[in-house]
Amino acid sequence: MKEIHSYWAYIVLAILIFTVVNAIIGLSKKKQFTDKDLRLGLFTLIVSHIQLLIGVALYIYEGRYANIAETMKVNEARLLALEHPLIMIIAIVLITIGWSKHKKKAEAAAKFKTFAIFYGAALFLVLSRIPWSNWF
Repeated sequence: MKEIHSYWAYIVLAILIFTVVNAIIGLSKKKQFTDKDLRLGLFTLIVSHIQLLIGVALYIYEGRYANIAETMKVNEARLLALEHPLIMIIAIVLITIGWSKHKKKAEAAAKFKTFAIFYGAALFLVLSRIPWSNWF
Protein backbone atom coordinates (compact mmCIF):
# COMPACT_ATOMS: atom_id res chain seq x y z
CA MET A 1 0.00 0.00 0.00
CA LYS A 2 2.93 2.34 0.70
CA GLU A 3 4.13 1.94 -2.90
CA ILE A 4 0.70 2.83 -4.26
CA HIS A 5 0.58 5.93 -2.07
CA SER A 6 4.07 6.95 -3.21
CA TYR A 7 3.47 6.40 -6.92
CA TRP A 8 0.04 8.02 -6.85
CA ALA A 9 1.69 11.06 -5.23
CA TYR A 10 3.68 11.62 -8.44
CA ILE A 11 0.42 11.72 -10.39
CA VAL A 12 -1.18 14.12 -7.92
CA LEU A 13 1.85 16.40 -7.90
CA ALA A 14 2.14 16.45 -11.70
CA ILE A 15 -1.54 17.16 -12.32
CA LEU A 16 -1.64 19.78 -9.55
CA ILE A 17 1.35 21.61 -11.01
CA PHE A 18 -0.19 21.41 -14.49
CA THR A 19 -3.52 22.78 -13.23
CA VAL A 20 -1.91 25.69 -11.39
CA VAL A 21 0.28 26.61 -14.38
CA ASN A 22 -2.74 26.32 -16.69
CA ALA A 23 -4.76 28.63 -14.43
CA ILE A 24 -1.98 31.22 -14.28
CA ILE A 25 -1.56 31.13 -18.06
CA GLY A 26 -5.32 31.34 -18.58
CA LEU A 27 -5.55 34.30 -16.24
CA SER A 28 -2.58 36.18 -17.65
CA LYS A 29 -3.54 35.64 -21.31
CA LYS A 30 -7.23 36.29 -20.66
CA LYS A 31 -8.27 32.97 -22.19
CA GLN A 32 -11.77 31.57 -22.18
CA PHE A 33 -12.49 28.95 -19.53
CA THR A 34 -13.14 25.84 -21.61
CA ASP A 35 -14.27 22.29 -20.91
CA LYS A 36 -10.59 21.30 -20.88
CA ASP A 37 -9.95 23.67 -17.99
CA LEU A 38 -13.01 22.38 -16.16
CA ARG A 39 -11.93 18.75 -16.61
CA LEU A 40 -8.40 19.54 -15.52
CA GLY A 41 -9.66 21.05 -12.27
CA LEU A 42 -12.03 18.13 -11.72
CA PHE A 43 -9.33 15.55 -12.45
CA THR A 44 -7.06 17.27 -9.93
CA LEU A 45 -9.85 17.13 -7.36
CA ILE A 46 -10.48 13.43 -8.00
CA VAL A 47 -6.85 12.25 -7.95
CA SER A 48 -6.15 14.25 -4.79
CA HIS A 49 -9.14 12.72 -3.01
CA ILE A 50 -8.08 9.23 -4.09
CA GLN A 51 -4.62 9.99 -2.66
CA LEU A 52 -6.27 11.08 0.58
CA LEU A 53 -8.17 7.79 0.85
CA ILE A 54 -5.02 5.78 0.16
CA GLY A 55 -3.12 7.87 2.72
CA VAL A 56 -5.76 7.43 5.42
CA ALA A 57 -5.80 3.67 4.85
CA LEU A 58 -2.00 3.59 5.03
CA TYR A 59 -1.99 5.72 8.18
CA ILE A 60 -4.41 3.36 9.91
CA TYR A 61 -2.66 0.24 8.61
CA GLU A 62 0.79 1.36 9.76
CA GLY A 63 -0.49 2.59 13.13
CA ARG A 64 1.53 5.80 13.08
CA TYR A 65 -0.72 7.26 15.77
CA ALA A 66 0.44 4.65 18.34
CA ASN A 67 2.85 5.97 20.98
CA ILE A 68 2.47 9.55 19.82
CA ALA A 69 4.55 10.99 22.70
CA GLU A 70 7.69 9.20 21.47
CA THR A 71 6.89 10.03 17.85
CA MET A 72 6.86 13.77 18.55
CA LYS A 73 10.48 13.64 19.74
CA VAL A 74 11.86 12.46 16.38
CA ASN A 75 11.67 14.91 13.46
CA GLU A 76 11.27 12.29 10.69
CA ALA A 77 8.67 10.35 12.66
CA ARG A 78 6.76 13.54 13.50
CA LEU A 79 6.73 14.51 9.83
CA LEU A 80 5.23 11.18 8.80
CA ALA A 81 2.84 10.82 11.73
CA LEU A 82 1.53 14.35 12.13
CA GLU A 83 2.81 17.09 9.84
CA HIS A 84 2.46 15.30 6.49
CA PRO A 85 -1.09 13.98 7.05
CA LEU A 86 -2.37 17.21 8.56
CA ILE A 87 -0.93 19.50 5.89
CA MET A 88 -2.08 17.20 3.08
CA ILE A 89 -5.62 17.21 4.45
CA ILE A 90 -5.53 21.01 4.55
CA ALA A 91 -4.22 21.06 0.95
CA ILE A 92 -7.04 18.79 -0.23
CA VAL A 93 -9.57 20.97 1.60
CA LEU A 94 -8.17 23.98 -0.30
CA ILE A 95 -8.52 22.10 -3.60
CA THR A 96 -12.11 21.20 -2.71
CA ILE A 97 -12.93 24.79 -1.76
CA GLY A 98 -11.33 26.04 -4.98
CA TRP A 99 -13.40 23.60 -7.01
CA SER A 100 -16.62 24.65 -5.26
CA LYS A 101 -15.91 28.38 -5.52
CA HIS A 102 -14.98 28.27 -9.21
CA LYS A 103 -18.42 26.88 -10.06
CA LYS A 104 -20.06 30.01 -8.66
CA LYS A 105 -18.01 32.34 -10.87
CA ALA A 106 -19.40 33.47 -14.21
CA GLU A 107 -16.33 35.05 -15.81
CA ALA A 108 -13.37 33.07 -17.11
CA ALA A 109 -10.84 35.29 -15.33
CA ALA A 110 -12.55 34.71 -11.99
CA LYS A 111 -12.56 30.95 -12.55
CA PHE A 112 -8.86 30.90 -13.44
CA LYS A 113 -8.06 33.17 -10.49
CA THR A 114 -9.92 30.87 -8.09
CA PHE A 115 -7.99 27.85 -9.36
CA ALA A 116 -4.70 29.73 -9.23
CA ILE A 117 -5.23 30.86 -5.65
CA PHE A 118 -6.69 27.74 -4.05
CA TYR A 119 -4.92 25.08 -6.09
CA GLY A 120 -1.70 27.14 -5.90
CA ALA A 121 -1.92 27.34 -2.10
CA ALA A 122 -2.54 23.60 -2.00
CA LEU A 123 0.50 23.02 -4.22
CA PHE A 124 2.64 25.12 -1.88
CA LEU A 125 1.47 23.11 1.13
CA VAL A 126 1.99 19.78 -0.63
CA LEU A 127 5.53 20.72 -1.62
CA SER A 128 6.29 21.89 1.91
CA ARG A 129 5.46 18.57 3.57
CA ILE A 130 6.40 15.86 1.11
CA PRO A 131 8.78 13.47 2.89
CA TRP A 132 11.50 14.00 0.27
CA SER A 133 13.89 11.55 1.93
CA ASN A 134 11.38 8.75 1.26
CA TRP A 135 11.02 9.71 -2.39
CA PHE A 136 14.66 9.64 -3.44
